[in-house]
Amino acid sequence: MKGKDGRMKQVKNLVNITDLSLKEIEYLIKIADDIVKHPEKYNEICKHKKLATLFFEPSTRTRLSFEAAMLEMGGSVLGFSEAGSSSATKGESVGDTVRTVGCYVDVIAMRHPKEGAPIVASQVCQVPIINAGDGGHFHPTQTLTDLLTINRCKKRLDNMTIGLCGDLKFGRTVHSLIEAMQRYNNVSFVLISPPELQVPDYIKESLKNSGTSFKEVQRLEDAMPELDVLYMTRVQKERFFNEADYIRLKDSYILDLAKLKEARSDLTIMHPLPRVNEISREVDDDPRAQYFYQVLCGKHIRMALILYMLGIDPLEKWL
Repeated sequence: MKGKDGRMKQVKNLVNITDLSLKEIEYLIKIADDIVKHPEKYNEICKHKKLATLFFEPSTRTRLSFEAAMLEMGGSVLGFSEAGSSSATKGESVGDTVRTVGCYVDVIAMRHPKEGAPIVASQVCQVPIINAGDGGHFHPTQTLTDLLTINRCKKRLDNMTIGLCGDLKFGRTVHSLIEAMQRYNNVSFVLISPPELQVPDYIKESLKNSGTSFKEVQRLEDAMPELDVLYMTRVQKERFFNEADYIRLKDSYILDLAKLKEARSDLTIMHPLPRVNEISREVDDDPRAQYFYQVLCGKHIRMALILYMLGIDPLEKWL
């Protein structure tokens, strides 16, 4: 990408949550909170700017959240919601698709079923690429959503115990949240899953290398009393090669009010959604349930991220 002086300018991309420093994350959280306090300030802040949502894999919350975020700031949106409505069906490569779409827009949010696809896109595209989820790998904007939700509910991002429950093997939201939270002080994890769905070894190595405390358990009830945050996940049918394995494991954990009897009164219950039956509907009215508030936080943090990727600083050089 060339600036006005003709020199190549570095384009900032977000492929993994670790592409952002802790100071940058703090900055995005401050913008997200400012959006709630002063919504009128953001009504036309992205006027004449365009976002492309290139979703090679179906999505509801993430895609609509990005589109709502851009529209709420006065910008425009174009793109597609599944690979079948793109030239991928003709054999076009991811690289060619993003280079083409990059000629039309100012920033791209991309979801793809193959791990690493956003890295390929970021290497050839002339506008910023935001990874909106790549297979079972990473989901950094969901992680920003999670961080904002935790910060708003707990008033901190350090000194806590987080329980991660369900599909920890294929759950990209889990992998990204661990990557993010292990950088904060005195954070420990309780990893709750059947043996077949434990977090990958490279995640465990990352935790060990960072000196982050963690333990693995199979019963949700055993972990409940010590948790500040409980992050539930669904067992993802689309990640399984064998349907029999999915059927056997899909109901491994179901959170209900009975299991919450041993939980702390200030527990924060989260879920990246969609849920199937891993959280009983009776939990929805419990004041500790924050997963629908989490959706609203997702819109706010994606508004902040879009501004940052476009180089727009509403806080006047706070960073």
